[in-house]
Amino acid sequence: MRLPLLALLVGGPAHGYELKQALENLLGAAYPQPNVGQIYVTLGRLEKAGLIEGEDVEQSDRPNKRIYRITAAGRETVDAWFEESTAEPRVRDEFFMKLALAPLTGTANQISLINKQRRHYLNTMRDLSKLAAGEDRENRVAQLLIEGAMLHLQADLDWLERCQEELE
Repeated sequence: MRLPLLALLVGGPAHGYELKQALENLLGAAYPQPNVGQIYVTLGRLEKAGLIEGEDVEQSDRPNKRIYRITAAGRETVDAWFEESTAEPRVRDEFFMKLALAPLTGTANQISLINKQRRHYLNTMRDLSKLAAGEDRENRVAQLLIEGAMLHLQADLDWLERCQEELE
């Protein structure tokens, strides 16, 4: 959450709720909605780290609001983030760990685990298809996010098929 918030602040000063709305508008309904409390906690940490500066702004009819601005150190952090490659291949997959450990525990059948996971992926794929056709259909960023998630799910489904073939 910290790096996306910093990146949003590159565009200009904002308060926490504006940042929450910006994330929601940018990413659409497919992306889990950020918790405003988490945003404010993260902003506090970014401020303590010197990556942003906050300033209280008086409001006549409401409590003061805190507006945040990115600092030079924050901008350098964002620039470095965009230069880095993102996450290595998923070799620490929780489902795979369950699949590998099931025979050792006698708790679960591997094929049953695969079938349960397959149903979960198919339900998620159906939900994403509904989102793609819903209110975010004009939001190109949201559509790309949904498409990427669906492609990952399809790859996961193909991999489950491979696992089942190998284990049967």
